[in-house]
Amino acid sequence: MKLPGNVGEQVGERLMDPGLTRVWRYAGLALVFLLLADLLIGWYWSDEPDGFDVPVSETAVAGETTSLALIRVADTLLEKPGGYLSNDILPHRLWLDNMPNWEFGVLVQVRDMSRVMRRDLSRSQSQSEEDPDLMRAEPQFNFDNASWAMPATESEYRRGIEHLQSYLSRLRSGDAHFYARADNLKYWLNEVQNRLGSLSLQLSQSVGKDDLAGDGEVASGGYTRTAWSKVDDRFYEARGACWALIHLLKAAEHDFSDVLEKKNALVSYQQVVRELEATQDTVWSPMILNGSGFGMLPNHSLVMANYISRANAAIIDLRQLLSQG
Repeated sequence: MKLPGNVGEQVGERLMDPGLTRVWRYAGLALVFLLLADLLIGWYWSDEPDGFDVPVSETAVAGETTSLALIRVADTLLEKPGGYLSNDILPHRLWLDNMPNWEFGVLVQVRDMSRVMRRDLSRSQSQSEEDPDLMRAEPQFNFDNASWAMPATESEYRRGIEHLQSYLSRLRSGDAHFYARADNLKYWLNEVQNRLGSLSLQLSQSVGKDDLAGDGEVASGGYTRTAWSKVDDRFYEARGACWALIHLLKAAEHDFSDVLEKKNALVSYQQVVRELEATQDTVWSPMILNGSGFGMLPNHSLVMANYISRANAAIIDLRQLLSQG
């Protein structure tokens, strides 16, 4: 609808008013400042948390060290600088996605360990009753990792941690169980092996074949190359998963020490940890590079895949040792 001439002139004069122009200028500067501050805060929050020493006590009951490590790993997701970011709605969430992917890698390992503890480690046999605290903790960690409210992801995960702490208290008092047997360790390592194999494949796809057909499949039998915008996502997910596994494996080494020594598997077990520790070396590049296998630029994904594949191979050998009488 066309405005009458005098009304249009009044609106134009109002918009050109120096006072109003000054307000818009200040508003624009404030918006730029807020976005810059959000970018800097998001960059700081994207710094990966340091590792921690798994508390080991010679008087600890079986399963205590592993439970403590699992609680600490899960707690780090919520209490690290910036807190839990996967469900963040601030603007930096749009361009700083390394930490949410790191968090997801850690979360998957927390989910796997809590499931194995509920299904295997706390039960003497398949017909045994499930531990009540682990039965409640495991579903909490499987809650949607990106829910912002009603309920928030953090509140659900905190409930899971509380149930783990209750299980730990009962474990110390003798009211709960943790069966540190070779078959139970092998069950968990099977989960770890499957996860590492999947991560290694995803990382290797950074130099996969192009999807010429456009349907996500390659007719020649290869696999589709990871999109350049997703390369860093895969890298940091794998880095987070390895960070969590290092702590859980070190804790389990104490709880399963008798089994590992009896099976002569301690050296192979420690080899897995050493390979995973190499994945946590400092990344000096400001971005994850995706050079071709033998090109001019490095390919960080292939370096990460190499360490994970070596750890995976060591786990295969380790599980064979555990299966021997």
